[in-house]
Amino acid sequence: MKPLRIDVISVIPGFFESPLQKGLLHIAAEKHLVDIHVHNLHDYGLGRYQQVDDAPFGGGAGMVIRPEPVFACIEQLQQERQYDAVIFMTPDGKPLDQKSANRLSRLENIIVLCGHYKALDQRVRDVLVTHEFSVGDVVLSGGEIPALMLMDAVARLIPGVLGDSESALSDSFQTGVLDCEYYTRPAEFRGMKVPGVLLSGHHRKIEEWRRQNALERTQDRRPDLLDQETLSELKNT
Repeated sequence: MKPLRIDVISVIPGFFESPLQKGLLHIAAEKHLVDIHVHNLHDYGLGRYQQVDDAPFGGGAGMVIRPEPVFACIEQLQQERQYDAVIFMTPDGKPLDQKSANRLSRLENIIVLCGHYKALDQRVRDVLVTHEFSVGDVVLSGGEIPALMLMDAVARLIPGVLGDSESALSDSFQTGVLDCEYYTRPAEFRGMKVPGVLLSGHHRKIEEWRRQNALERTQDRRPDLLDQETLSELKNT
């Protein structure tokens, strides 16, 4: 199987050194299931100091990433291979969800552009970017942390990356609701007991308990996820 290639563009590429040498993304790369390349936007910068940003037209605080370095970097990559998606991580993008991660995990080549400074020149977004994702209603200092979140969410869905292939299939959001509660040994800890059904060995009853528990947790924590069909299931159990 051809690995998913991810090209990351950042003004601080060193940020990714440690995360890519440890953990799931490192395991995915070692198994040749994901191939990640990090590009320094400053390599495409302007002038002696490889400038990549400038003051915004119209005035105001902060700096804006210029279009020339981004166009140069992405167009060079596109000359080498065809990309299925050019993703920009931004607070005003579409919320990154499990359905999006599932779709991205089935692609072959993607570019992830990390924002920085105040903003990215809109012409880059209008012409080059195909997908824009946000990881929450919060502003970070750059798109590097969101990029890592996206790559981790996508990589773990690729068959063979996780040791237990069924683990990702039962995660929160994968089935439209939050995951259920989990317990392990000991069966009793400081007076707190594991639900008896989980110790019964009765697989059908265990699955029924997990589904009911997942529905109840979703209703309590994220009722916005429940559609009418799922609400009816919850009422009828």
